[in-house]
Amino acid sequence: MTSGLSTPTVNRPNTVAVGTIVWLGSEVMFFAGLFAIYFTLRSTSPGLWSANTELLDIPFATVNTTILVLSSVTAQFGVFAAERLQSRATGWKPTQWGMIEWFFLTFAMGAIFVAGQVYEYAKLVSEGVSLASDAYGSAFYLTTGFHGLHVTGGLIAFLLVIGRAYAVKNFTHREATSAIVVSYYWHFVDVVWIGLFLIIYVLQ
Repeated sequence: MTSGLSTPTVNRPNTVAVGTIVWLGSEVMFFAGLFAIYFTLRSTSPGLWSANTELLDIPFATVNTTILVLSSVTAQFGVFAAERLQSRATGWKPTQWGMIEWFFLTFAMGAIFVAGQVYEYAKLVSEGVSLASDAYGSAFYLTTGFHGLHVTGGLIAFLLVIGRAYAVKNFTHREATSAIVVSYYWHFVDVVWIGLFLIIYVLQ
């Protein structure tokens, strides 16, 4: 004889998502250390900072930053598509795009940002600002360089998620979870860059 009462189910949080959030917490501490180094060196060499910040191309950096920030928007649209289990486009309009199309656009925007950063590095080196030139060069390249490496890692992650979506026959919640986790990381590197941009280019 059954009582008619169903056993309650426990919805456990996704271990991959939780692990990613915990890892991103450690990344926050890492970048906090870089920010501390930057502020410490700037406080000890105000004249050096004043001279070198004049070499920064603020309009170019603003455009590059805007591209990266907008890539978070396209990444989120990709997440929305993944959540409805739509991996590919059903038409040519953006409203009909799937996760793959939105993530490809995000990848392209992120790649443009990295290319822009490389161009800026080359320009500054030609003007005498290098990693070993002085305290400003060391602080600038350490903070922006480590962020650039994180962006590159995100680009690789997007390609892996896109490749996985092509490889599977059926796009399931497992693939959607991977897309969501990558978006967490991408939003994180975008937020970090906004902080770096404000400190390095705006507040100087």
